[in-house]
Amino acid sequence: MTKIAILRGINVGGKRKILMKDLKTLCERLDLEKVSTYIQSGNIIFQSSQDNSALENKLEKAIFEQFGFEVPVIIRTAEEIQFLLTNNPFYTTETENTHLHLTFLKHIPTTENQQKTEALQYNPDRFLIHGKNVFLYCEGKYHKTKLSNTFFEKKLKVGATTRNWKTVIKLSELSSAQN
Repeated sequence: MTKIAILRGINVGGKRKILMKDLKTLCERLDLEKVSTYIQSGNIIFQSSQDNSALENKLEKAIFEQFGFEVPVIIRTAEEIQFLLTNNPFYTTETENTHLHLTFLKHIPTTENQQKTEALQYNPDRFLIHGKNVFLYCEGKYHKTKLSNTFFEKKLKVGATTRNWKTVIKLSELSSAQN
């Protein structure tokens, strides 16, 4: 089964640096198949029949052992990425992709934390929590919105990492090519 590992917070501002070729080699040592990476922010496309949660833990442990720092890892299947791509509530043919982002959550948040978070408004930016994902529409630049990874981690009490819509599209294309 084709899967995508999405790493949080590597190669940002010269910190927690991991070369993609080293990351690919690490994944191959963990018996992941058809491993490829996409851009330096830590996106790994691969094939494995292992459970996603077990793979997340395995990758986090291996990254820590090899590179000496913790890196949260979130895994989705190619089918999940495709579903998210075709079900974005903020996408219209007139919407610029630069306004769209997807935050991947490590786990489904509790109902209480989700309801509290959904009650908050940060117009013109908007979000919709859908299971283990958050669709984002940011009127301006993502780095200026209050709807950051840290915001969702604090409010929902789960790990999170975000990708822009262009990256989500590319991850879908790359993972589909592996099937």
